[in-house]
Amino acid sequence: MAGGKGIAILGIYVADTAYLAGRMPKVGETILGSGFSLGPGGKGSNQSVAAGRAGGKVSFISKIGDDPFGKMALEIYAETGVTPRVEVMAGMPSGAAFIFVNDQTGENAIIVYPGAAGTISIADVEAHRAEIENAAVFVTQLEQPADAALAALRIARNAGVTTVFNPAPANPFDDESYGLCDFFVPNESEAAAIVGFAIETEEDARRAGEEFLKRGVKTALITLGEKGVYIHSAEMNLRIPAISAAPAIDTAGAGDAFIGGLATALSEGREIKDAVRFGCATAGIAVTRRGTAPAMPERAEIEALLEREALV
Repeated sequence: MAGGKGIAILGIYVADTAYLAGRMPKVGETILGSGFSLGPGGKGSNQSVAAGRAGGKVSFISKIGDDPFGKMALEIYAETGVTPRVEVMAGMPSGAAFIFVNDQTGENAIIVYPGAAGTISIADVEAHRAEIENAAVFVTQLEQPADAALAALRIARNAGVTTVFNPAPANPFDDESYGLCDFFVPNESEAAAIVGFAIETEEDARRAGEEFLKRGVKTALITLGEKGVYIHSAEMNLRIPAISAAPAIDTAGAGDAFIGGLATALSEGREIKDAVRFGCATAGIAVTRRGTAPAMPERAEIEALLEREALV
């Protein structure tokens, strides 16, 4: 990634097993579903695929198992132009996720087992120090161990790389992480878990954003689903509306689509409002398709949707 023009992403890959049904079964109950799909997933992996399809130059740092699920990962990276900085571990399975998707609303619930990626360590991060230091943008989340994410954020910040931290899922992390974030990107539920109050209105989002800034974040981007994204920084305080391509049918991976699009736009030097809009358009297309990584749109689709929105 010569010239600091690319994106380095640390995270996990899992195989997504998605089940469509009208509701979740109760404990001890079996119900019939209306659909099933198997495909590549994991937040870091999804974000990498989203960025790659959106035109970003991406390297993905992770671990996978030497198994059919791991092979699926390498195939989609080859397809989307993502450079895999991935250790293939013998004797460890690739991660897997159970995804319930409501077949009426598109809402989802997810259980993730990280598998091989759950062993990502500080030493693994150090092994990819140059990849992180030479990026324009570095992205990480909390599906891999939090100490590895923190170590990578330190490397990126010390090298002057723009940092994007997605605190998802809402697992504990070191408070030092806040001060290492150029962009802190939780969704409504993750932000609520951190600040201790529900994010139901723009005022709630503003209050949460202010709290994140007090903890050291430069810019908070709180994703609000169909309401869009709330931007809060010392210079900016506004909501960017969602950009819809069509009615949503599957919201799994929407946040990853947004972050992949955002990282791509930031790596190209776009201003924050334009970068957020680019991310919103990426997510706005992804939610109209089933699956996570397979739903991520191509660059031309994103640009076409933005052009159409500009004419409205």
